[in-house]
Amino acid sequence: MIIVRALEDTIVSNQILQRQTFQPGTTIFKEGDEGNLAYVVQSGEVEIVKNIDGETKVLGVVGQGGMFGEMALIDSGPRMASARAKTGATIIVVTRNMFEQKLNKADPFIRGLLKILVDHVRSSAKK
Repeated sequence: MIIVRALEDTIVSNQILQRQTFQPGTTIFKEGDEGNLAYVVQSGEVEIVKNIDGETKVLGVVGQGGMFGEMALIDSGPRMASARAKTGATIIVVTRNMFEQKLNKADPFIRGLLKILVDHVRSSAKK
């Protein structure tokens, strides 16, 4: 739960980590949506799914301590896939402000590297 501890370290006295609970099968966000939030799985599992040739394909499963939806915070691009609860899940919401606070503390090289990696992933997904 390294990510959760790191998030808790950024919280100032008047902020509380926002948590949301989802029932199995509930959509958290849809492919193409604007991405202003990322998420950390506190408990349960979340599937990352994409409609490919009219069929829903599971691209991956994110479990406890995993993060998803972060690419949209890095490059402000639309969601590349949808996310839905595979099991009952509690997730921690990571706002753009929280993400940028952490990112701004990182070395400029790391920030640039993250942007390059996201660009590569988005380009590969279009092929």
